[in-house]
Amino acid sequence: MKEKWMELKKYMPLLGELVIRDIKVRYRRSALGILWTVLTPLLTMMVMTLLFSKLFINDIQNFAVYYFTGYILYSFCNESTMTALRSVIDNQNLIKKVYIPTYLFPLSKIASALMNLLFSFIALLIVMLFTGAVFHPAIFLSVIVVVFLAVFCLGLGMILCTMFVFFRDIGHFYGVVTLLWMYLTPIFYPASLLESTAPLLLKCNPLYYYISAFRSLIMDGKMPSLQICLLGIAAAAAMLAAGAYVFEKRKKEFILYI
Repeated sequence: MKEKWMELKKYMPLLGELVIRDIKVRYRRSALGILWTVLTPLLTMMVMTLLFSKLFINDIQNFAVYYFTGYILYSFCNESTMTALRSVIDNQNLIKKVYIPTYLFPLSKIASALMNLLFSFIALLIVMLFTGAVFHPAIFLSVIVVVFLAVFCLGLGMILCTMFVFFRDIGHFYGVVTLLWMYLTPIFYPASLLESTAPLLLKCNPLYYYISAFRSLIMDGKMPSLQICLLGIAAAAAMLAAGAYVFEKRKKEFILYI
């Protein structure tokens, strides 16, 4: 573990360059550039609020903020893992030429997605301001939730990018999984709907714990329940351990398949 940490510190400048490259490539030739990280969730929120706010008017207070808090975390999870999935393959030319710790590639995708999440959080503050939401001091603790979600996504991303090297069809399959994952997560509907109809699906959904904790801190100004906290931490630790194990075990074979 100490050797890995020292290696990461050594290659930190390279990690920064990979993140900057991802951001530049994503917004190349775009007139508004990185402003889209603020505009996209805002426009999506407006559409979803128009479509669903009346449907859940009696179940959800301040639907716009409720939806936005779930949407930006799901978007981060989806973006970070989908880009991490292709991270090794997309950098195959670099891997073949020089020695670079391969875990830097999925890690850089998580870091890039975190940058986008930061701008989405600014959009969330704008929505809260315009909807008259209360700004609780607990909002600062939401960073902790994001950190554990990022750890979870890193572990999942390492598993996905390893699988993608050997089985390219996993990219198409995971696209379907993330769509299903979105609808099985209470993002635009109250969690009570699944609690009454499919409680097991809710309990087996790690993303639900992070979104629930995030909403508790931002919308209610309260600490999430101990159970939610422990399950979120456990999910992050378990996924990172699984991801690191799978990645380290198969990384020496990457060069044969990329």
